[in-house]
Amino acid sequence: MKIGIILGSIRDGRKAEEVGKWVAAQAEAREGVEITVIDLKAFDVPLLTSATVPGAANRNYDSAAVTAWGKAIDTEDGFIFVTPEYNHSVPGGFKNAFDSIGPEWTGKTVAFVAYGADNGVRSVEHWRQITANFSMVDVRAQVSLGLFTDFDGDGAFTPLERREHELATVLDQLIAATTREQA
Repeated sequence: MKIGIILGSIRDGRKAEEVGKWVAAQAEAREGVEITVIDLKAFDVPLLTSATVPGAANRNYDSAAVTAWGKAIDTEDGFIFVTPEYNHSVPGGFKNAFDSIGPEWTGKTVAFVAYGADNGVRSVEHWRQITANFSMVDVRAQVSLGLFTDFDGDGAFTPLERREHELATVLDQLIAATTREQA
């Protein structure tokens, strides 16, 4: 089983890298799971301007960066979106990258680890609606990290003790759902 952990922020000074490392460390301890950290920032996905709808492009995209992004997504069986919340919703760069490809997402599983001033919960609510368009199977549990409770005064990631158990539940549910989808 291949699970991609997507670092969904492309901003300078982002918290996604630290959070993603924490998620990857716990996920890599699981038997039978191959983890790949997929850093959205490394792909430099351009704004979606193609006249061809990505779902109809048959994985032949106008941009080499989008093609590389699509290939990275296509190889995974399921995902953990490490997502900030921006202005009560999903980060624009991640949403653009999600929209830039199509069939690579279809029918795969997804879980969420969010962070923000209000723990990223609104971002996850929106991601659940967005991923449903591609019949993605989202798991119920999520990790919601607060900027004021799970990061110290200097911005370093210092998760509350209970977060490890929350992430374990997310991983349990994601692995179970991905196993069902592969059957």
